[in-house]
Amino acid sequence: MNVDVIVIGLGPGGEEAAGSLAEAGLAVVGIEDRLVGGECPYWGCIPSKMMIRAADLLAEGRRIPGMAGDAEVRPSWAPVARRVREATDNWDDKVAADRFTGKGGTLVRGKGRITGPNEVTVGDQVFRARKGIVIANGTAPSIPPIDGLRDTPYWTNREAIETTEVPESLIVLGGGAIGVELAQVFARFGSRVTVVEALPRLLALEEPESSELLQKVFENEGIAVRTGAKVEHVRHDGDAFVLNGDLRAQRLLVATGRRTDLKALGVAAVGLDENARFVDTDERMRAADGVWALGDVTGKGAFTHMSVYQARIVVRDILGQDGPPADYRAVPRVTFTDPEIGAVGLTEQQAREQGMDVRVHHTDIAVSARGWIHKAEGFLKLIEHDGFLVGATSAGPVGGEVLGALAVAVHGEVPVERLRNMIYAYPTFHRAIEAALL
Repeated sequence: MNVDVIVIGLGPGGEEAAGSLAEAGLAVVGIEDRLVGGECPYWGCIPSKMMIRAADLLAEGRRIPGMAGDAEVRPSWAPVARRVREATDNWDDKVAADRFTGKGGTLVRGKGRITGPNEVTVGDQVFRARKGIVIANGTAPSIPPIDGLRDTPYWTNREAIETTEVPESLIVLGGGAIGVELAQVFARFGSRVTVVEALPRLLALEEPESSELLQKVFENEGIAVRTGAKVEHVRHDGDAFVLNGDLRAQRLLVATGRRTDLKALGVAAVGLDENARFVDTDERMRAADGVWALGDVTGKGAFTHMSVYQARIVVRDILGQDGPPADYRAVPRVTFTDPEIGAVGLTEQQAREQGMDVRVHHTDIAVSARGWIHKAEGFLKLIEHDGFLVGATSAGPVGGEVLGALAVAVHGEVPVERLRNMIYAYPTFHRAIEAALL
């Protein structure tokens, strides 16, 4: 079958690219072996944040004397599980599939493999593209090679999202964003949770202050944290998981990152390195002649907002339209724990490693009136170089929302002096930006 464009993977970015190209009048085939819409609406962003919101409401009640924090109150997981099923249409992608085909695209179910220049094979079907191929197949959970692990009924984020019951006890293997978010959710719903992280601290890619804050919060909430901990072996005795012979829990959640499988995708057929971790692209998202890549597979950040951002660049390039090239100076990211950890651009360490002459502005979130009112824990850390912000972290009750102003400052290269002298609404959390700069 001959078409204009073949899109492998219909996650958020793949669906955006395929749908937009189809609406522009091109003949587009979208190939998906799981659910149209990808990880985000079914096992990632949307259902996990519903779970987090429910857990936050429990915590808010506990902070007010006489409300739902009393010992006799038993939080119910059933409404949460029911709402997750409603939001995901019980893991049915008909709405998303119809949305794509309604734009004129052709949906093909199955695994797509590149079998030659401008050629993709799905089962016994062969598709050839006049304009090219878009690689948008995302990533899958990375399961570490721990002795005995693969023979156990461990959870990934998918099983954790789909569960209808909160385990009595839970070990979370991995202290990155997914691990810490789900750890806090299940702990607040009554599970005894232990987070095990091989690196020296939680959220190891963020500022050390973020790690320290989250460790303190977890300890206060009864979540055990083991950092710098190497797991040698795992077994399941029929009732529980046992790690290294001493750590035991009813369930084990493996949240140790995501991986690509470029060899299975057949990228060597178009001259790409099948053993690479990610697909290298230029500023127009081109990976090779007639090949574009977007989303997780590019290694620029496993975020829905990143894949959609890159998809729009791909669409413009395929359609021959002008537009700005990819710019990763101000990539925003949020870990939706309580408090939220929002960050954009470079950390202090990354800036120094790049040889920048760094100034650091730092303040406790409690210096803002809103922070004091909420008795909030958190901080603001701003990284300045040559009169401009190159990175920032906003940790607090609405850290991700305060991050918006900081992302604009980094992306738009707003002079720090201008930020210092602008007017900040009172009383808001974002007034801490002014306090940090002063």
